[in-house]
Amino acid sequence: MKSPRHEPREATPDGRIADNIVYFARTLRKAGMRVGPASVKDAIEAVLAAGIGSRDDFYWTLHAVLVSRREDHATFDEAFRLFWKSRELIEKLLAMFSPVAPDNREKQKPRAAENRVSQAMFEGHQKSQPPREIPEIEVDARFTFSGNEVLRGKDFAQMNAAELAEARRAIAALRLPFDMIRTRRYTADAHGRRIDPRATMRAAARTGGTLILPRFRSPRLVHPPLVVLADISGSMSQYTRIFLHFLHALTEKRRRVHTFVFGTRLTNLTRQMRHRDPDAALADCSAAVKDWSGGTRIGDTLAEFNRLWSRRVLGQGAVVLLITDGLERDEIGGLSEEMERLHKSCRRLIWLNPLLRFDGFEARARGVRAMLPHVDEFRAVHNLDALADLCASLDRRPATSVDPRRWMRAGDRQAA
Repeated sequence: MKSPRHEPREATPDGRIADNIVYFARTLRKAGMRVGPASVKDAIEAVLAAGIGSRDDFYWTLHAVLVSRREDHATFDEAFRLFWKSRELIEKLLAMFSPVAPDNREKQKPRAAENRVSQAMFEGHQKSQPPREIPEIEVDARFTFSGNEVLRGKDFAQMNAAELAEARRAIAALRLPFDMIRTRRYTADAHGRRIDPRATMRAAARTGGTLILPRFRSPRLVHPPLVVLADISGSMSQYTRIFLHFLHALTEKRRRVHTFVFGTRLTNLTRQMRHRDPDAALADCSAAVKDWSGGTRIGDTLAEFNRLWSRRVLGQGAVVLLITDGLERDEIGGLSEEMERLHKSCRRLIWLNPLLRFDGFEARARGVRAMLPHVDEFRAVHNLDALADLCASLDRRPATSVDPRRWMRAGDRQAA
């Protein structure tokens, strides 16, 4: 027997589906997505053309029209789950009003974009609430945290739309250190210790050789190149956009910043990041990258970088920032060799891993254990404090807290 199929139902003129789609698009806009009137009109026409079948069909019909950026997938998914009254939300509401015993289990962290969507969805309900009279209380704030300190320590994945906007402004205001390196070239310097023969002879020729005054020079100091290799796979999708804002701020304030992103392939975004407008720069990046929020092939992409780009960008004491969680999809046979080659080609290799936000993180994954022996620093990169510490450490020696050997020793003890 043939299994029964759910035929899509046609929308009736007296239905409220169009109004609900408009309200849903308004929620997405408040949550930070780019949803304009034209997109709302296209979404209504798409639902009328496709009909209302199963929940998955309705989900992907709206997703195909309203989601234009890969990083907005998590926001749309959370908004759809809450707005269209999923079974999980109903169960939570029933549990709230049921006389059950209190749940003393450890609360789970909210999902990515859950704060932004819930704030956008219940904004009108919060405004309609009468203001509560709060009694004036004198508080000794010597041992409390300000709102700015709380924001700086908050995980990027748990921020709402307003907090993300504030975080982007804080990233744009980051102060980069004045780290300089000596080159083999020289520049004119009146207080230098080396005599410049050519400049001395040129100055003597102007006076006909009657007065010969020595000219001096000193080694030229320049900023070392900064090369960024950022992971944009599915496991890093909730941090991708804020990382791109950070990379745009680096490119705007510093010369010779080379930006590469990788998932299953390597993409050079250096030219796109030079746009002065961050939104336009990120739009160009979205158009250039074809493997956003996909799988991860760290070994193959590092091999491609070492073969095609290493000699071009890793010169004059370059510093490499590797942003990835180290969760390799393929075999790790060549990953250690490619990491070793990358480490030998640069002056300093810093691994930024958002998984370090977890207190119980251990270096057990095969990709992590293959990469750790070939990095100079192992840092977290999940909040503003971590980014500020990274910028402040570029001109200093690494601290013992970021030494990758302590993570390797801890992993060896766990394995034993």
